[in-house]
Amino acid sequence: MVFADPAEARARAEALLRTGASPLHAGVAHQVLGIWERDFGDMRTALGHLRRARDLSARAESAEREADVLATLGVALVHAGRTRQGLASFERGVARGTGHTRARVLYRRAYVWWVLGRHREALEDVRRALPVLRQVRDDIWTARALTLRATVHLAVGAVDRAAADFTAAERLWGTTGQEHDKADAVESRGLAAFRSGDIPAALRLLDEAEERYAKLGTPTFMLSVRRCEVLMAAGLAPEALTEADTAIAQLDRIGGQSTRKAELLLAAARAARSAGDPHTATARAADAVRLFAGQRRTWWEAHARLVLTEARSVSGRGSGRLVADAAAVAERLASSGSPAAAEASLLAGRTALALDRPREAERHLEAAARSRRGGPPQARVTGWVAQALRARAAGSARGVLEACRRGLDVLDDHRMTLGASELRARVTAQGAELAALAQAASLAQGSPRRLLEWSERWRATVLSAPPARPPADPALLGSLTAYREIAARAEEARAGGRPMPALEREQRRLEREIRSRTHHMRGDAPGGGDRFDTGRLLDRLGGTRLVELAVVDGRVHVLLCGNGRVRRFAGGSLDEAVTEAEHVQAGLRRLAHPGGEARLPLVAAAGRRLEELLLAGAAAHLGSGPVVIVPPGSLHRVPWALLPALRDRVLSVSPSAGSWLRARETEPPPGGRHVLVRGPGLATGGAEVPGLAGRHGGATVLEGEGAQVPRVLAELDGAALAHLAAHGTFRADSPLFSALRMTDGPLIVHDFERLARSPYRIILSSCDTARLASVGADELLGLVTALLPLGTAGVVASSAPVNDAAVVPLMLALHKGLDAGLSLAEALRDARAVQPADPVHQATGWAFAAFGAA
Repeated sequence: MVFADPAEARARAEALLRTGASPLHAGVAHQVLGIWERDFGDMRTALGHLRRARDLSARAESAEREADVLATLGVALVHAGRTRQGLASFERGVARGTGHTRARVLYRRAYVWWVLGRHREALEDVRRALPVLRQVRDDIWTARALTLRATVHLAVGAVDRAAADFTAAERLWGTTGQEHDKADAVESRGLAAFRSGDIPAALRLLDEAEERYAKLGTPTFMLSVRRCEVLMAAGLAPEALTEADTAIAQLDRIGGQSTRKAELLLAAARAARSAGDPHTATARAADAVRLFAGQRRTWWEAHARLVLTEARSVSGRGSGRLVADAAAVAERLASSGSPAAAEASLLAGRTALALDRPREAERHLEAAARSRRGGPPQARVTGWVAQALRARAAGSARGVLEACRRGLDVLDDHRMTLGASELRARVTAQGAELAALAQAASLAQGSPRRLLEWSERWRATVLSAPPARPPADPALLGSLTAYREIAARAEEARAGGRPMPALEREQRRLEREIRSRTHHMRGDAPGGGDRFDTGRLLDRLGGTRLVELAVVDGRVHVLLCGNGRVRRFAGGSLDEAVTEAEHVQAGLRRLAHPGGEARLPLVAAAGRRLEELLLAGAAAHLGSGPVVIVPPGSLHRVPWALLPALRDRVLSVSPSAGSWLRARETEPPPGGRHVLVRGPGLATGGAEVPGLAGRHGGATVLEGEGAQVPRVLAELDGAALAHLAAHGTFRADSPLFSALRMTDGPLIVHDFERLARSPYRIILSSCDTARLASVGADELLGLVTALLPLGTAGVVASSAPVNDAAVVPLMLALHKGLDAGLSLAEALRDARAVQPADPVHQATGWAFAAFGAA
């Protein structure tokens, strides 16, 4: 009962002890309380109960009871970090027990061997225990043994064997009332799904297991360890670090298992390393190494030393000592059959290359490259990185590009199994090194066309195919509706100067729930979406010039596409350009308000410097036709119309050349339906909307109570043109919760992803609607990039705060151009030209950009 109903088991055990029970029965009660404290409470209290249970069983002269308690005590001692005492307790338990009892003792010792990372011994004890448990038809303990054997199989990479054991165990759990073990079975299936590469299923199953544990009121420390691993594979390292640190704090509060704390520290170290925080990674990994060493858990210690070595390699310079440390860790991991050995060999080889030790590097890289042939996607990518580095060291550009191609193909397949656009974007970070190696090799070959192709290969991949549509999930729809209501009430409270923490907490909880449910969505069949074709791009450009900015080793390279060819021009430093762009943004914010006129010359000068850094010699070769700019993610906020060479041009921006080409080839929907939306609280009251409504006689106008999210979404679906005058908010911490404020609350990116087809053209007339978050390798998340793969071919939006009054004439002029048959980029160029010459109106025009190709 202690697992089926922990609270009831504890209550009955305490009641039994109050009755003055016999030594035999009191021993059982103390054992139950010891198990409860061991798994759900304080380890010191647990050991006290279990030692008392052992002594009472000896007084009762029951060898079988004593053997059973010695096994429970052995598990607790190991979890408390007293490994030698725990194994000694098991030796006595195995010697005292017989038959069925001895099989249960062997199962629990197998569990301890797994905790210690001694997988061969674990499998041997399960092999001895299972036939006896099956013979006596002990379904509960047979299912536990099968689950444990499956978990050990996963640890050594035998996924198929694990899946078979998990399936057999789950059939048995269905015949029992062991709710805790059933939850554990769901958790285990989540781990198996992860090991087989199905991240959405893994996240769904782990969330289901957490719900089951919550009903039992039991802590979920092992679940946190596993979820951290899945979150990191999904590109959500900061979330994994938060989860691990929260669990560590909770474990410390209750005085819980030392073994679980060590595992959580390792998970936190891995997450911090992936999140780019080497200082935290070093601290957490060092603590994990110390705990694992004290617990005599050599398998785990080796994994913690790998993270510690990797973190130190990022924090300091490479050295011979670092090579030796990484090589030693690789050897230890390889001897235990861990797939992580390839990571350690890659680190040793990469460091040896940097120290100009080619022979030593080749030996380590060859060992790492073996993992490219099989295993989970991350392990295969590690192998292809190693192979690419081997080829580069050998002077084979062809070999580098082939290895990079193969490695990115692995990630393409993996990426497309993910349904959520956020996960697709973030997981690309795992291919950043391969993409960088390929770009450097292409640059060295002196082929601008090849550099363009490799720059496109791993840029804005999230736009290459639409995200999976959220399922018709009543729980998800309910969460979105509740989120909208709570967010609206929280915003109203803040605006009134009386923020309500309870509302804000509930808003954050609903955000987590919505993200979690969207992460469960599985993508389509493997495949990389549309593949970029340079020839097709050049054919479709016509008189347009496309400028793609590629970054190699921190320098900008300007790739000018048009007139049937691709030319390269050397640009400036990326860091300098980013700094200059930040200065421009600050200047535009000041110019949005009267009194900032003195900033205008400074902003104009910054525009000239940006042109020197980002267009360089290409500025003189742009011709007289339209220009498309394709910047890297770090430069997405540059107001391109401010650059002198682009100021009077038909200008559009695109996250990638491939996404511009798809937008160019997108056909408008039949019917030409127009939708005008006016949200609440605008300084001008959305003054352009009534004028536009008079101009577009048949347009659908949504305002007041009509501008509620369900109605707005219904009208936007499949529209030819949508103009949304609504307050925009950008969420850098969670870009897909960036929103437009409607009457009933925020219209968020997750809402737009439910459209069958987003409007062909969209105009967003409020502040910051073009702001995006740069994630993954070179991906952008936000409102604009959410719309482009959903059927929208063109967007006009602003990348900076704008003056509301100055927006009105700009928007009216923009629509006048559209009415005359112009594209968004052409109409925006003409609209800027007819605005008043004062700084406020000029800055407002510069802040807006046309995205896409409509």
